[in-house]
Amino acid sequence: MQQAVDTLTISTEGPGLYEFTQALREFVTSADVATGLLTAFVQHTSCSLLIQENADADVKTDLDGFFRRLVPEGMDWLVHTTEGPDDMPAHIKAALTQTSIGIPVVEGQPVFGTWQGIYLFEHRRRPHRRQVVLHLIGDR
Repeated sequence: MQQAVDTLTISTEGPGLYEFTQALREFVTSADVATGLLTAFVQHTSCSLLIQENADADVKTDLDGFFRRLVPEGMDWLVHTTEGPDDMPAHIKAALTQTSIGIPVVEGQPVFGTWQGIYLFEHRRRPHRRQVVLHLIGDR
């Protein structure tokens, strides 16, 4: 069994989806693993990971709009407000999505569908530097 681990830093400029498919592909290519499983894990509680369409930017716009409407800022029943009005809604959005994704690796490449890419989904308004741990395990 071969293993490879790396941490990507993804800079965000506010809410939205930030694609990092190419960086993930480069990690897999350099890992010398032909068949295995790649786990991507974001080390934060107010953003998440998504595999989503990467052909039409309107998909990103609509997803961001949907989550803003689903979990708006300013809900008067929220208790956790010390980090600003966008913090608890960000935690809820992260709870509704995922912080870890498994991606198969076949013939040395991550297996994505034709229009799929992987995104960090930032839920906070201010810029952040988010860490995504990549762990690949498999055979040569």
